[in-house]
Amino acid sequence: MRMPELPEVETVVRDLRPLLPGRRIERVELGRRQVLKSSPRKIVAILEGAIVENIERWGKHIVLRVTNGWWRIHLGMSGRLVVQAASEPRVKHTHGVFTLDTGDELRFTDPRMFGAIEVSRDLPKGLGKLGPEPLEISREEFVQKLRSRRSRLKALLLDQTFVRGVGNIYADESLFRARLHPKAIGARVTAERAAALHTALQQVLRRAIDGRGSSVRDYVDGRGEAGRFQFEHLVYGRAGEKCTRCKSVLRGTVVAGRTTCYCPTCQGRKKAKGKGQKAKVKR
Repeated sequence: MRMPELPEVETVVRDLRPLLPGRRIERVELGRRQVLKSSPRKIVAILEGAIVENIERWGKHIVLRVTNGWWRIHLGMSGRLVVQAASEPRVKHTHGVFTLDTGDELRFTDPRMFGAIEVSRDLPKGLGKLGPEPLEISREEFVQKLRSRRSRLKALLLDQTFVRGVGNIYADESLFRARLHPKAIGARVTAERAAALHTALQQVLRRAIDGRGSSVRDYVDGRGEAGRFQFEHLVYGRAGEKCTRCKSVLRGTVVAGRTTCYCPTCQGRKKAKGKGQKAKVKR
C-alpha cells in the first residue's frame, strides 16, 4: 500500500479548485466513523450551510477554508475525492457526501479507511507542525537544514517536519537523480551535493504534477482518472531490474521502515566489510 504524495494531492486540489470555491454546502452525509477525526455532530455543525472559500494543499493534506472554520481531508492509502452528479450511483465505501448548492455532490470514498475528515474553528494543530513546502523552500535553506541533520537522507525526505509532502516514491526518484545514496548522512553531504538534491527534488515533483501523479495502486485524480507519472519512475519499485543510466542491477533495502530502491553504482556502493569492520557508503 502507498499513500498519495505531494503531486497526487496537488493534482486533486487543482481539479477541484474550479468546482468548489464559492459553493454552499447544503447537506452533509457521513459514513464509517474510522475516517472521522471530528465528531459527526461537529462536522455537520461547521460544514452544513457553509460556503467554501478556498481549497489548497498542505503537504499531503487537502485543506478547505469555509465560512465557519477549516476542513481537512487526508486521502490515506485509498481515498478518493471527486465531484459527481447526484444522479450517479454511489460506490461502496463512500464515507462522506457533501451536497453542493449546484446539486452536485463532493464524495469521499476510502475502502481501506486510512483517510481522514476533520473540521475545526481554527487551523488544525497538526498542520502547523509541518515543515516547509519542498517546491517553495530556497536552495540555501534546504542545504542548511539538510547539513545540520545526522539522519539518513531517505529518512529526512520522509520526515514531514523537514519538508512536507514527500513520500516513498519521490524520495527514491529524487535521490537517484541527485546520485545520492539513501543511507548517506545529511551532515556528511557536501553543500554542492545537497544543492543537487534540492534541484532534483523540485524537478521530480514538478514533473510528477505535470504527469498528474503516480497511479501505482489506488490513486485517481479529482476527475476519477489515473495519473501517468508511474511510467517515468526510474528506481521506485524496480529492485532487481537494470538501471536506466548504467545498467547495474537496482537494489532494494529498507530505510526508516520503508522499502527503498537505489542504484549501487550511480548512487554509491555500500561495500560489505569483514566481520568487525564497519561498512562505508561511497559518495
